[in-house]
Amino acid sequence: MQIGGTIRRLLSEYGMLGVLLGICVVLSLLTQAEQRPTGAGAAGRVVGVLPAGGGTGRRLLVVVRDQPDDVAFAEAVAQKAPARGWTVAGVVRGEPRDARRALLELTASGVGVEIIVCDPVAATWQVFSGMGQDFPLLARTRVVSPRSYRWPNFLKQENLLNVANQIAVIAIVAIGMTLVILTGGVDLSVGSLIALAAVLTALFIRDAAGGVQATAAGLTLACAVAVGACGMAGLLTGTLVTYAGIPPVIVTLAMMLVASGLAYILAGGESIYQVPDSFVWLGRGADLPGMPNAVVLTALLYGATHVLTTRTRLGRAIYAVGANSDAARLSGLPVHRIRLFVYAASGGLAGLGGVVLASQLKSGSPTYGQMYELYVIAAVVVGGASLSGGRGTLAGTLIGALTIAVIQNGMNLLGIESFTQKVVLGLVILGAVMVDRVRSRGE
Repeated sequence: MQIGGTIRRLLSEYGMLGVLLGICVVLSLLTQAEQRPTGAGAAGRVVGVLPAGGGTGRRLLVVVRDQPDDVAFAEAVAQKAPARGWTVAGVVRGEPRDARRALLELTASGVGVEIIVCDPVAATWQVFSGMGQDFPLLARTRVVSPRSYRWPNFLKQENLLNVANQIAVIAIVAIGMTLVILTGGVDLSVGSLIALAAVLTALFIRDAAGGVQATAAGLTLACAVAVGACGMAGLLTGTLVTYAGIPPVIVTLAMMLVASGLAYILAGGESIYQVPDSFVWLGRGADLPGMPNAVVLTALLYGATHVLTTRTRLGRAIYAVGANSDAARLSGLPVHRIRLFVYAASGGLAGLGGVVLASQLKSGSPTYGQMYELYVIAAVVVGGASLSGGRGTLAGTLIGALTIAVIQNGMNLLGIESFTQKVVLGLVILGAVMVDRVRSRGE
């Protein structure tokens, strides 16, 4: 019995992590594709297989298309080749006719090259196929390019970073939603608050902080104003739920409409783009190598909220209110203040999510945040939180958010249209709720 209980507990706490890993494995298998290395990273693959130089006359020519990645590849080859004992005779950028002109010049000079290094596309040019006949001096010259390899598109570094960066807004907002759901409530207004925060931030920057000339202090103040306004909206929601006794669904639905309407009114129905380039620091910047600032912010918020919910009296009180509000009240817990706190936190975090989204898109628009409330609720429920309150973890919410993001990203990679993606997401939410119900009855 003890072993069975331990297994059930492990499955309950870490089952979704196994599901997430299983989805990643499936997507890795389904997105296997031929990868053609490009850019500076591909240069190491080519130079590494060149025979070591050391003698005289070991010369190579670099021929690439005039594309940013291919130019970076050529520059990296030119830097790395001398360390292997090779002399770079020249770097040709452009089209087949430019390559032919370079080969003619080499032939005319009477000095050939042993190897021509090309990007994968340039290596297929017709000028190199009959090189021995057209340029007898280059009859023994080899053409080399970065070798292709098979690797899942899903596991490419840029795709994984893209998933992490895209999920940042949903994950941040899901923190507040988790706190609300732990108390037995729900907040349908977070999507509209995201839009309101994005519009308020961009509007404040444009009209009060100097627009495209705004300083760091002005940008910080604009973000604080937007987050504070959304926090006050959440506090108003909590007040109506707590003291007026209106069901959370009704109050937050009304707040969703109010916030959306205000966003459209303030923005005049248009996007606001008059923000400085430095505004993208939070959403697109990466002060830590390979780690977007939005992801770092998300990790810090999850760490702090995890400590709050597991190591403080307030965290234990939140669980107690969700498990049985009457018992919590009789135990002397300030139930009303706790509910006010979680709704205010949900509003403020939705505002922060809107600031991050505005930073990512470098603008504020009343159309931002559409359907986000469903994605956020899905992340919390898929992560194992109970809609009846009293059960759930921040780690589970993060796993749920990653699961939703991975499923959507995988469907995009597989070319599944958006309508089908909505069907799949709906089925995922329904399945998570059914599992929650079955688990509740089992307990």
